[in-house]
Amino acid sequence: MTTTAVRPAGSTRQHHLAGLTSAFGIGMLVAVQSRINGELGGKLGDGIPAALISFGTGLLVLLVATAVVPRVRRGLGSVWRAIRTPMRGYGGLRWWQCTGGVAGAFLVATQSITVSVIGVAVFLVAGVAGQAISSLVVDRLGFGPAGPQPLTTLRIVGAAIALVAVALAVSEQLSHPDGLLLAILPALAGVGTAVQQAINGRVARTASSDAYGAVAAGVVNFLVGFLALLLVFVVDLAFRGAPKALPGEPWLYFGGMCGVIFISAAAAVVRVVGVFVLGLGTIAGQLIASLFIDIFIPVSDKPVTAPVVAGTLLALVAVVVAAVPNLRRA
Repeated sequence: MTTTAVRPAGSTRQHHLAGLTSAFGIGMLVAVQSRINGELGGKLGDGIPAALISFGTGLLVLLVATAVVPRVRRGLGSVWRAIRTPMRGYGGLRWWQCTGGVAGAFLVATQSITVSVIGVAVFLVAGVAGQAISSLVVDRLGFGPAGPQPLTTLRIVGAAIALVAVALAVSEQLSHPDGLLLAILPALAGVGTAVQQAINGRVARTASSDAYGAVAAGVVNFLVGFLALLLVFVVDLAFRGAPKALPGEPWLYFGGMCGVIFISAAAAVVRVVGVFVLGLGTIAGQLIASLFIDIFIPVSDKPVTAPVVAGTLLALVAVVVAAVPNLRRA
């Protein structure tokens, strides 16, 4: 007689709560990275070299990890074999499913270009809209390792509330077209973030079923992103010339380390909770951390206004509305 082990409902709910808590921490790291890269971009007078430095330091850390941890190397070998034989078995990958680093590179470049002008809070609230809408589509199409997720009414309502929150947060930018245009960039970066989380999760699953697979996915992500930024930097150098001298503050070079942690963690968590719930938890962490950053250690001369605070709180409501049904179903 054969029996099938079924995970208890409480255990499943605990997994979802743990995943959502991890996603919250990931979001806080994204906010910290935005603060660091925005300051570095301002010091250099150019966001592109700042993004390249961030990705370069992160890639260096991951290459050291690859050199000293055999299981990470084995995971990368599995990814390479899956790309070469994409039609064989469940673990096959297409080459484009390893390009999540391009979206990451765009996010980091956008941080370096816009945060020093519009502030961390507006940057991240604008990214909420792109990420919320994109994650709905990505989950529905099954791009992530968790497979297709249902498009429920509350998910749609949550995404709609997120859009209203963005409109409220950037309402004061409407009289300043330049600031509004800059707010569009993080929205586009948010769209790319959902796609990045989905395909990085697939890479991690192909590499290994444990935490080393997430690290291997981070290596692929940072390598692709670094190469993309290096190409953009060469063009930028030809047209704009060399950036300013490197600043001496050590903390400005920790953005890459933040990226290593949250990219690898997201690649692991997305397999448990899916792209949409990961995105919502990440958004919550970003919004709360960014609001505190803009209040206590601002990067721009723009004060934190009531619409920005209200937009942040409304975006958190969107997170609750869309995430609770998943926890109830678990």
